[in-house]
Amino acid sequence: MTRIALIHALSHSVAPINEAFARDWPEAVRMNLLDDSLSADLARNGRGLDDAMHERFQRLAQYAVDTGAQGILFTCSAFGPCIEAVARRHAGIPVLKPNEAMIDEAVQGQGRLGLIATFAPTLASMPPEFPSEVALETALAEGALDALNAGDTQRHDALIAAQAVALRERGCTRIALAQFSMARARAACEAASGLPVLTTVDSAVRALRRRTASGSA
Repeated sequence: MTRIALIHALSHSVAPINEAFARDWPEAVRMNLLDDSLSADLARNGRGLDDAMHERFQRLAQYAVDTGAQGILFTCSAFGPCIEAVARRHAGIPVLKPNEAMIDEAVQGQGRLGLIATFAPTLASMPPEFPSEVALETALAEGALDALNAGDTQRHDALIAAQAVALRERGCTRIALAQFSMARARAACEAASGLPVLTTVDSAVRALRRRTASGSA
């Protein structure tokens, strides 16, 4: 069986990706590593993705590899350069950023793409990952992550859906939800905006399964 390490910086990312694996790739053996101080430290330290943050990601990845992981999926979008460094060090196995597969799908589509996040640093780190040919508009669903942390999932989804509507009014023809924790809001966004909505979760599972099966890193 293929052993996959899922490394999380937000506790809310754990359930969506595990549900997707259970549904779409139940044969995979999953291990979940959660350090919920990563996002909090990034938000408050004012230093961005410094050497200390890079080292933390390297240590998490090495632990996963030492347990026999044959692939690693990081589930928080705000740490792209750290994940890329891990991928370079562990080039023999697939190491995926959470949004890689969704970005690949976005490239195949047409029209202006609205990217919504609930964690502000994600809107600094993620847009540069899109190819220049993708016309991108970004929006922060302020208060949505706080609502999710408080257990108010209805408000979380509504705040994200409101941004989907605003992005439609700014000329977007499709929406992408930047974080795994936002996947639950897909239906609300589609209903409110009438636009197709991409999420990172299902795309990531499909891409990791494909890359692991092919032996490609």
